[in-house]
Amino acid sequence: MKRTAINPWNWSLNFGYNQAEVVEGAKRQLICAGQTSVDGEGNPQHPGDMRSQIGLALDNLEAVLAAAGMDLTNVIRLDIYATDVDELMKNFDVIGGRFGSVGATPPQSVLGVTRLAIPPLMFEISAAAAD
Repeated sequence: MKRTAINPWNWSLNFGYNQAEVVEGAKRQLICAGQTSVDGEGNPQHPGDMRSQIGLALDNLEAVLAAAGMDLTNVIRLDIYATDVDELMKNFDVIGGRFGSVGATPPQSVLGVTRLAIPPLMFEISAAAAD
């Protein structure tokens, strides 16, 4: 699979993402449901702690990717949802560190929402991946 970054402006690179990517030659696509801060039984974890919720949601995303034989370098799109965008941005280094450590800069959107499916949850991340 070949990925070509499209960045008519470079400002987004300071935040760790490309404006767009052209993906060519992909064999498989994986569309992930939103991953949140839940344990293996689906119980919410870390109420009121955005940083910990981000970390566990990313762990869960990586587990889904691994089950498909993929990792963060395969992610071609992220949608990030937060009930408190200001708090998310204070902790965005958790996301940047995880993706940046493997050199991944997928296009992404951040959306502020009034609540998520389970009220104690403050953060959700959904992804599309390809190989």
